[in-house]
Amino acid sequence: MTTVDERLAAPPGSPAVRRSPAGLVLAVLWTGAAAVVALWWADTGTVVGTAGWLTGAGRIAGLLCGYACAVLVGLMARVPLLEVRIGSDRVARWHAMAGRYTICLLIAHIVLILAGYAVQDRASLWHEAVTVVLDYPEMLKATAGTVILFAVGVTSARAVRRRTGYEFWYYVHLLTYAAVFIAFGHQVALGDEFNGKPAATAAWYALYLGAAALVLWFRVLAPVRLNRRHRLRVESVHKEAPGVYSVVVRGRHLDELGARPGQFFRWRFLGEGMGWTSTPYSLSAPPRPDLLRITVKALGDHSAAVPLLRPGTRVWAEGPYGSLTADRATGQRSLLIAAGVGITPLRALFETLPGEVTLLYRARCAEDLALGGELEAIARWRGAQVRYALNGPRGERPGITAQSLSATFPGLAGHDVYLCGPHGFAQDVYGALRAAGVPGCRIHHESFEL
Repeated sequence: MTTVDERLAAPPGSPAVRRSPAGLVLAVLWTGAAAVVALWWADTGTVVGTAGWLTGAGRIAGLLCGYACAVLVGLMARVPLLEVRIGSDRVARWHAMAGRYTICLLIAHIVLILAGYAVQDRASLWHEAVTVVLDYPEMLKATAGTVILFAVGVTSARAVRRRTGYEFWYYVHLLTYAAVFIAFGHQVALGDEFNGKPAATAAWYALYLGAAALVLWFRVLAPVRLNRRHRLRVESVHKEAPGVYSVVVRGRHLDELGARPGQFFRWRFLGEGMGWTSTPYSLSAPPRPDLLRITVKALGDHSAAVPLLRPGTRVWAEGPYGSLTADRATGQRSLLIAAGVGITPLRALFETLPGEVTLLYRARCAEDLALGGELEAIARWRGAQVRYALNGPRGERPGITAQSLSATFPGLAGHDVYLCGPHGFAQDVYGALRAAGVPGCRIHHESFEL
């Protein structure tokens, strides 16, 4: 794959900035939550006594939990409007937050409803729990769905996720679909807001069927169409640095994908036992009509198997996703700051971003500078700068501070800064950039730390 596109030319004037629809989407989601509370309000007369207040609060929590489940599924659907215009990292954080809200609302729903029933019947919580689960319609399935949702919530907790592999987390997370599906029946069967109310019932079905349609289209049908159309296969695998490998993928009509430098795909390699896991890897070079390239560092089971891929291995891809592209730029001067394998999306941007571009690359030593030769070639071709932040001879780490950044890059506050690297590194550099006077709207990064 060539490292420099001879046709690249910086367009005159400042690039157009596309406004993110994040605010509008959030407004729609919160409006939906308000409508759910209004549904309870319209169906509820006077609330009397402790039992009435407890069961009323439990009904509100249950309705909001049901609504949050539909939102969870919709956010998992990988809708291009969200994944590209808003950014996959922000959508991932929304999904994580919605998941936490869902679990909290589910716990509140169970505790409040059972407490209200116990006060009303003058019975114990345990007696009410057994009665509800065994005697009420659809409750056995709802209980199974609840157990699954709790399991997903536990494995998604940061402390647990750090101790488990991505593959395990991914498979458990997919059970969310099963939990939502088997728990749906009890909502319409037992919800007073839906009994004898065809309009409310139809709206609830539309909410869930709409979320299911998004998943079916964007996670099943669209990927099937993409892979049947483009017939992706591994072209070659190259070692770039210790533990870092590039995979060149060949396909047909790849320009139709509309992939941009800085974006990523979710990849399945249908060989070497890697076909069951979909893993996100960024493009490490501008896409060509017949070739895509990713660069991967061995950090887990899936990435560690990448060097074993053989030419001709079939590839299943979904995307492109991500918003770390030239569309975020607000001016004609850019600073790219990368650490480790975070160089991959920034290498593609380094070649293609218009205007004056500088790259700062943090690594432990010169041997760890993946794609270093390409970066130097691009810098010479376009008259850009590459600077390195390497450990000292005794392993001392260079300080990337507000003072050092301001001194090294004059006029830093007027740059667009693209930042990619490990979460801790990105947090530290973000803080240094803000302290150096760079506005938050000019710092562009994607982080999947939830």
